[in-house]
Amino acid sequence: MILAFNGLQAQEVHTLSLQEALKLAKENNKKILRSQLEVTLAEQNIKERKELRLPDVQLNGMYSRITNITEFKGSGFLKDKEVTPAIPEIYEVNSTFKMPIYVGNKINNAIKIANQENEIAKIKTEKAENDIELEVVANYLAIYKMMELQKIFEENIKEEKSRLKEVQSLQKHGTVTKNEVIRAELQLSDRELNALTNSKNIKIALHDLKTLIQIPENEEIVIDTTSSLDEMNGLDPYDFYMNKAMQNEEMRMASQELNISKTELQLVKGNYLPSVNFFGNYGFYYPNYKFFPPNPYLYTLGQVGIEARFDLSSLYKNKTKVAKASTKIDLQKMQTEIIKEEIQDQLYKEHTQYQEILEKFVVVDKALDLAEENYRIVKLKYLNQLVLITEMVDADNALLQAKYNKISTRLDAVLKHYELLHTAGMLPQS
Repeated sequence: MILAFNGLQAQEVHTLSLQEALKLAKENNKKILRSQLEVTLAEQNIKERKELRLPDVQLNGMYSRITNITEFKGSGFLKDKEVTPAIPEIYEVNSTFKMPIYVGNKINNAIKIANQENEIAKIKTEKAENDIELEVVANYLAIYKMMELQKIFEENIKEEKSRLKEVQSLQKHGTVTKNEVIRAELQLSDRELNALTNSKNIKIALHDLKTLIQIPENEEIVIDTTSSLDEMNGLDPYDFYMNKAMQNEEMRMASQELNISKTELQLVKGNYLPSVNFFGNYGFYYPNYKFFPPNPYLYTLGQVGIEARFDLSSLYKNKTKVAKASTKIDLQKMQTEIIKEEIQDQLYKEHTQYQEILEKFVVVDKALDLAEENYRIVKLKYLNQLVLITEMVDADNALLQAKYNKISTRLDAVLKHYELLHTAGMLPQS
């Protein structure tokens, strides 16, 4: 019974719609989950930088034994030795603290950089989700296209088998040659090979889709070809998409990278400024070596105050660091311009290609009508022995291609629409 149950589990089939696939990918895809962990890490980095404002507190303890004090009062080396007894044990327990008051605004700039890095991490998560969404759509539509092609192949194979029987029957009556039969058999064999290759490609693509959306290996999935994929709302002018694209994930990340470079410049300039810290310490000590000879008493001592430091070497060592930080800003500005031009080129390409696909709809529809009519006429002539089988094969191939072109063009339009929205940063958030 257990084996039978496991067998049923292994054969479980899940019909998957596009929206369900997108939802599963967003919840389970490892790249998206990794980017979410990066956001958590960036948030922890902010907390770590804010803790720089807190005082450093230390508790120290020491125990040691010392020798007597030996003095050499003679004029020669190691002459006239005089030994003074010392208290052999030393105990110390003390605590210290140090809190920054002003360090050239470095802590505030460090926190600011951490916040900017956190914004980049969030944008990267958004980009990862959109990239995976587009990948799922492309994979899903590719499977959809292959499944529709498989239907065309299967219908065509039935037609080819029927035609082969007709040709074999005509050969028996001596109205066609053996070559006609061989050509019909080759055509059928070619279709069966194409169908076999396409079916294997479907399995590979389905496996890739399962990996994207993290469905278990033992769960079989099929594409829901009955649901509507028409998510196109027409084509807006190029400038509309361009304005949106200037705020897409890549542009926002480039902007934040530039902000980080500017903050890093302020951080480096802070090296020119002094640092001021509030400090204090308090401890228990034994014996009292503040006097000599030492007193064998436990005593306490504490102090509190303000410490100021200024690194004079920064006046000549920090110039290169400032120049380097300024160059990094110029570099990031140039990188932002490069990204902007790449987005413009990609968007223009996708907008033009989408427009081209939409214009193909009428053409492929008409081509299919013509291919069907041509096939009907050639088939009628072939049955009346007015044309050779080569013309019949050509008509058959033209019809198959026309059927596929119609389906393929519709699916290409859906994919190109997603690609256009992806580049423009306008993918709907599921």
